[in-house]
Amino acid sequence: MAGHSKWANIQHRKGAQDKKRAKLFTKFGREITIAAREGGGDPAFNPRLRLAIEKAKAGNMPKDILERAIKKGTGELEGVDFIEMRYEGYGPAGTAFIVDVVTDNKNRAASEIRVAFSRNGGNLGADGAVSWMFKRKGLISLKGEGLDADEVMMAALEAGAEDVQENNGYFDIVTDYTQFQEVLGNMKAAGYSYEEAELDMIPENKVQITDLETAKAVMKLFDALEDLDDSQNVYSNFDIADDILEQLD
Repeated sequence: MAGHSKWANIQHRKGAQDKKRAKLFTKFGREITIAAREGGGDPAFNPRLRLAIEKAKAGNMPKDILERAIKKGTGELEGVDFIEMRYEGYGPAGTAFIVDVVTDNKNRAASEIRVAFSRNGGNLGADGAVSWMFKRKGLISLKGEGLDADEVMMAALEAGAEDVQENNGYFDIVTDYTQFQEVLGNMKAAGYSYEEAELDMIPENKVQITDLETAKAVMKLFDALEDLDDSQNVYSNFDIADDILEQLD
């Protein structure tokens, strides 16, 4: 997983921006509702729900909203019948994009995704068009302040992780997606707290972006896709050079 760091840095930057958006609670709520619908409302027996609740709490989601989202998933409260979908396409400079959607209207979601691609230098592809370029992995990010790199590496490997990358003040722990919850639990048991923990789509090969205009173009598409109401997660394989990335902040 060498070279993962640049994409992780962009994810951290995007995560900080997301926290400023009011619709963040909507994303949390939809994930919680779907997780509860699929695996029940008890987080002790539903790993997906447990992780969704932890992320919602970290994002300061009010307790009453969180609890309503769970009850909508379990059927205790009436709620919208959300469905999960995935769209794939291409962006500027041959970049690949994957968009995970949670929606109550497939036609609306498809139309908005298509427009976002076409208006921002990309085009929507068929199912499987770019997903073969990615691997599904678990990603656990620790804030590096006060942590020893060797100790984190040893703890992560003992916990069952595949790799650890140190990036701009963070340790990014990469796991096999089937071992994600186990590794996360082991790291927490070892006394480590995390900034981000999620299943991610990691590109096997990245498109190097070394000029500002191209960087602006790919980020414009990224932002447009992420800003859609039905968009839950956006993944891509662009790798923006550090000096260019700093100019985007």
